[in-house]
Amino acid sequence: MNRLNAVGVAVAACACSIVLLAPGPARAATAQEDRTKQEAEIPKCDKKYGAIAVVEPQQQWWVQYNLGSPAALIKVYVQKSGCFTLVDRGKGMQAAQAERALASSGELRGGSNIGKGQVKAADYVLVPDLISQNKNAGGNRFGAALGHFLPGAVGAVAGGINLKKKTADVVLTVTDVRSSEQLVMAEGHRTQTDLGWGAGGGLFAGGGFAAGGASGYDNTEIGQVIALAYLQAYIEMVHQFSQLPDNASAANEKQSVTMSKPGKMYSAASDKASVVRPLDPGMMLYPTGNKNGVWWEVEDELGNKGWVSSILFQLAK
Repeated sequence: MNRLNAVGVAVAACACSIVLLAPGPARAATAQEDRTKQEAEIPKCDKKYGAIAVVEPQQQWWVQYNLGSPAALIKVYVQKSGCFTLVDRGKGMQAAQAERALASSGELRGGSNIGKGQVKAADYVLVPDLISQNKNAGGNRFGAALGHFLPGAVGAVAGGINLKKKTADVVLTVTDVRSSEQLVMAEGHRTQTDLGWGAGGGLFAGGGFAAGGASGYDNTEIGQVIALAYLQAYIEMVHQFSQLPDNASAANEKQSVTMSKPGKMYSAASDKASVVRPLDPGMMLYPTGNKNGVWWEVEDELGNKGWVSSILFQLAK
């Protein structure tokens, strides 16, 4: 065998060795680790999907586990993700109302600029809760939100959390304020085995949960499992929102109006047009969204459509 052939054989043998030793399964495991690590990170949004208020569920199940309210936990996710404008409908709102009461009574200094028409409307209301193990309750696979504690069982609840197995099954329900439709229902499930990559992802570092009022979720085992379950549900919730209309106000029906003075509905935006029908004070009308100066196109409850001067009606209360 000449020197050139010897080198070729050596290279081929080396290449075969490399192929045989290539750690294929290890690369797959790394990809899996990368995916689970991403699932442990709070999502970031380039745009906001609207204003959202986070409220507590009816039953305070978290007290049994010495945890803060899950509403406080979700508020941390909302703030850090930048996916929504967070509006306060809790203690902060109560304090603001007290300040507004001082303004309306004339107690505040002049130029304080506090009054009506300044509060930002919530487009959505989000309720974080546990998933019940009663599959028949509620009529769907999510079951019903947690309704009661198991009688005679200390620290146990009727679904959602299993202390022995260290598992948590949670649900985030989002309701459209204008239509009252439940637009999103996102579930999350996590176990004790998920804590390794959750902590590795930095989710529980920095004490951000406790600072936001969500105490116990970053320094207790069951709290961390619940936090990861809610994060999984929040990621799914944000994904579902990416498929909804950008402007919740524009996507909903227009607010109805009530006639405050007698008038007429015209076939066009002019009092010279033909009359569709007379209108009495107190009649409810539904704007279509079309406007021409002071003239609004509306429909009545009988299906008649026409134009009415906005001077004659007011927004229904």
